[in-house]
Amino acid sequence: MTQREGRGGTGRRTLFERESELAAVDGALGELTGMRHGIDPPDRPHGALLAVAAPAGLGKTTLLAEVRRRAAARGCTVLYARGGDQEQGVAFHVARQLIQPQLAAMPEPELRARLGSWYAIVGPALGLCAATGGAPPDPQGLRDGLDWVLTHLALQRAPMVLVLDDAHWADPESLSWLAAFAPRAEELPLLLVVAYRPEELPEYGEALRGLPGRCGQRPLGLEPLSPPAVARLVRESLGPHADDAFCRECWVVTAGNPFETVELTAKVHDRGLVPTENDAHLLRDLAAAVKGSGLIARLERLSASTVRFAWACAVLGTEISPELASGVAGLGAEEAADAADRLRAARILTGGDTLEFVHPLIATAVYRAIPGPVRVALHGQAAWTVVNAGLGSSAAARHLLETHPDGDPWVVRELRAAARETVRAGAPDAARRYLARALREPPRDGDRAAVLYELGSASLLTEPATTVNHLRAALAEPVTDPALRHGIVYRLSQVLAHSDRLAEASETLAREIRTTGDARVRLRMQAEQFMWDAFRADEPESPARSRRLAKLADRLTGRDLTERYIIGLRTWDATLRGEPTDVVLRHAERALAGGLCWAADEDRGFEVPVLVAMAFMYADRPGRTEELFIEGIADFERAGWRGAHLSFAYTLLAYVRYRRGRLAEAEDFVRAGLRLAQRVGPGTPAHWYAVGVLVEVLLARGRVTEAQQAAQAHGFGPPFPAAVVFPDAQTVYGELLLALGRTEEAAAELASAGRRLDPRGMRNPAWCPWQLHLARAEAHDAPDRAVALAHDAVERARHFGAPSAIGQALRAAAEVSYGAVRGKLLEESVAHLERSPAGYELACSLVALGAESRRTGRAKEAADHLYRGLEAAAGCGADGLVERAGDELAAAGLRPRPLHEAATDALTTRERAAAACAARGLCPAEIGTELHLEETAVVRLLSAVYRKVGTDRAGLAAALGGPER
Repeated sequence: MTQREGRGGTGRRTLFERESELAAVDGALGELTGMRHGIDPPDRPHGALLAVAAPAGLGKTTLLAEVRRRAAARGCTVLYARGGDQEQGVAFHVARQLIQPQLAAMPEPELRARLGSWYAIVGPALGLCAATGGAPPDPQGLRDGLDWVLTHLALQRAPMVLVLDDAHWADPESLSWLAAFAPRAEELPLLLVVAYRPEELPEYGEALRGLPGRCGQRPLGLEPLSPPAVARLVRESLGPHADDAFCRECWVVTAGNPFETVELTAKVHDRGLVPTENDAHLLRDLAAAVKGSGLIARLERLSASTVRFAWACAVLGTEISPELASGVAGLGAEEAADAADRLRAARILTGGDTLEFVHPLIATAVYRAIPGPVRVALHGQAAWTVVNAGLGSSAAARHLLETHPDGDPWVVRELRAAARETVRAGAPDAARRYLARALREPPRDGDRAAVLYELGSASLLTEPATTVNHLRAALAEPVTDPALRHGIVYRLSQVLAHSDRLAEASETLAREIRTTGDARVRLRMQAEQFMWDAFRADEPESPARSRRLAKLADRLTGRDLTERYIIGLRTWDATLRGEPTDVVLRHAERALAGGLCWAADEDRGFEVPVLVAMAFMYADRPGRTEELFIEGIADFERAGWRGAHLSFAYTLLAYVRYRRGRLAEAEDFVRAGLRLAQRVGPGTPAHWYAVGVLVEVLLARGRVTEAQQAAQAHGFGPPFPAAVVFPDAQTVYGELLLALGRTEEAAAELASAGRRLDPRGMRNPAWCPWQLHLARAEAHDAPDRAVALAHDAVERARHFGAPSAIGQALRAAAEVSYGAVRGKLLEESVAHLERSPAGYELACSLVALGAESRRTGRAKEAADHLYRGLEAAAGCGADGLVERAGDELAAAGLRPRPLHEAATDALTTRERAAAACAARGLCPAEIGTELHLEETAVVRLLSAVYRKVGTDRAGLAAALGGPER
């Protein structure tokens, strides 16, 4: 290994003692291009990962330059980027280096067509377009978009090699994205090569250490050169007459470091030394001038203007514009050009139109040698220079972070502008750093509240507790702009609610409502307060709030979004209270008449659209619910919201499928939702929803042990969240205990749920069937109370009027009743459920009615009901119910009919491809990436597949002839 090459360097020198590393490179390139030795015709292209970890100066960059050369020689598309010590705080700096050159030359219409719905999400992050208005993408949504772009580039321009040098200096946004993406490289025609210094790898890059690659879980390590290798290098540089003693001394003073050895031989050549033993004693002093204090002493022997130009370059970092450097240094064009020539001659800088330091070690040494006050001043000058050059506030922000606070309004203005740009680009952490620095400047008194508000908004997704502090501090300021004050209140109540502090959210709004004079603003705040109160499990005056809400909603016309939100909340309140379904549906349609936004307004949550959609499901209109959810998912995708928002959408869509009796689909969707929820974090509302639905689905499928394991793995149990979730977490937990045979514990939890919900007027068994499960739990020890509970639930269900709720309650009543009434209740249950979309509940009632008919000696009726129940259960994917129906048939002396096999021949080509992906366990997002489809299209495809095939993932694999088909 011999020299550090510039970014565009083409020069080559011999690589010493890197045979094993180059063999690994050749092997990976061979697999990538499908041209492994001895294989004809070429093998299928196969991606790989190569990580190179070594201290500074051991030749990582030279090795990567050879990787790039060999990849290009094999016809590969090469993407290259390098981290920079001074650019670590610039969001997506590395991602832009990698991807921007591949797309920037496209005309805008072509680029829009190529990126599709991802254009507005990834375009600002990659510097391909300006950020538009509306809510910014969440970080996970942006990472998914970058995954999509890189995957498509890898497929369209295959084979591809992505090379990242100095990854330890990559910005957090780019490095965390690439570290998460890296394992996918092996599934693509993509070789990903990363080099870093292991002792300097930041915490957000720790995943690189464990990347799977050609060396298992270990990166390639580079060792210092041996004495013979140093001798060969010296003789290649200085001539064959360099004697052994001289070469040996070169090895001693450089410790075999390739960079230092190359620089040392250059110094020997420049000084005109004879490479023999007589001059070997001079090598130690020459080696000291290569780095550290010796390098700085050598620099300071140059002119003052040259030193200042070097300092300016060190402040600017990598890819240095000579014009910018001259502006920062305060030099004229000719003086700057002379300084650059002197620094090139001294082997400190390299390049022409774009300058770089010969090696990062040199750049670091020069930067650290700048006196502190001068360094601060140079960063301030750099900020002014890049803004004046039209490079924008974001380019200046990293320099302003290094300056001292001075109460300068220009600094505050530029940092706020940079924060807005980075938030819109999907990098809230970078925006938070800029705004925190703006706050220290400090801003003028009239601007302080706005800066605190922007800082709180930037911390919303990552640090909710900090967000609350910033927003409360903003409210304490003398805010003269009413719109700003209202925005602070809305955002504060939102983050409090999402932090499971619903009472504080409601109180914050209540205080502001009392002081607000604008009637429309007061109405908007009332809407927000009604919403958070609706989610409070500890609301003290729920019935009174329901009455106020009903009175208000009934007189509103729905003329604007605020009024429609209030009507939507009235819809949900009517659902919880079990008011007749015609009332629920009338309000739901009123709320939708002018439209409800899922993702268009970052100041309004998506909760109300979700509640209105769910109201249709409980009222036995699940098709309408699914339509609304598909629209909502599309809105989330367009906005780049792929964290908690998309998790909720998948989870609740799974719950709809569960309620419709499509359990295999429900399980796939809820597992996709759970994966997204785990990215958001345990204990969040998204996580509670996902785990609750998963447990419910697994219980319905008869997989009780697996449901218990899921609950334990995700901490699903007491204490339960302060927010109302659906299905109700405590009730689902009681149902799990009941299925496990822990009847007394189940009864205690279910009775506790009833005591919590009933006083609040939440009496709808369609929403929370705690009475049904409690009746089953008490049937043995308190049969009369069990019957009373079940019949009360039946009356509540009849008042609500949804056939699915009535049928489910009637079956529970039958299970705790005796004698002839049992059969009559089950017959009525089946009759109601046959008029409902609840396929699983119908299957349960049919099997129960068949079993009851068998016990009462009605063999023909028993057979009919059991066969129907068996087929319905199989169609639902309810494996446990299928087994129970089979047992009942066997007890009746009957054999199950052969079930209808999955009609895979009816699938279209695209449906078959989606089915094959689902059989391999891919979630909708991953299927979309593989098939080049948006997730909404994948959801529709999978719905069609399950509707036609009627089986689960394992059944799909079998029906398709295995996942490879």
